[in-house]
Amino acid sequence: MGRLEAKGEALRIFVLADTHNRFPERVREIAKDADEIWHLGDVCMETILEELRAIGPRVTVVRGNCDSNYEWPLVVDLVRGGLKFRLQHVPPDHSPNDVNVVLHGHTHVPRHEKHGNVLFLNPGCVTRPNRGSPPSAAWLEIADEKFTWRLVPLR
Repeated sequence: MGRLEAKGEALRIFVLADTHNRFPERVREIAKDADEIWHLGDVCMETILEELRAIGPRVTVVRGNCDSNYEWPLVVDLVRGGLKFRLQHVPPDHSPNDVNVVLHGHTHVPRHEKHGNVLFLNPGCVTRPNRGSPPSAAWLEIADEKFTWRLVPLR
């Protein structure tokens, strides 16, 4: 499914967090162009995950503090394009040594911040953003051990 990394083309990952029982139609339209979808927790209603999976790309989800499905993992480590990514809902207190990038939700505020050798990214919140941020998600494009991160305003 999706493009092959071996071809040197960028892998396009749609990253979202904190849907909190709501799934705007705009999210569905944007996500259909993804090779993968990563949801960083607080899905809340499992039907939202089913709607994401129906779009087509592979969906990876981590459990947020408002999620009640204990089969969902709290942390998922993935390697894409030679880079190590950690997906979790609540940001860790310190930089983990074994990953390049931590992607998290929870704060409802976008983040693009480096601590030591680890980059912390948050796509913001789909439904209830904080601190004046607009509702947002993000694109993560990975190719040849490099990546770009671009916020997508949802209004």
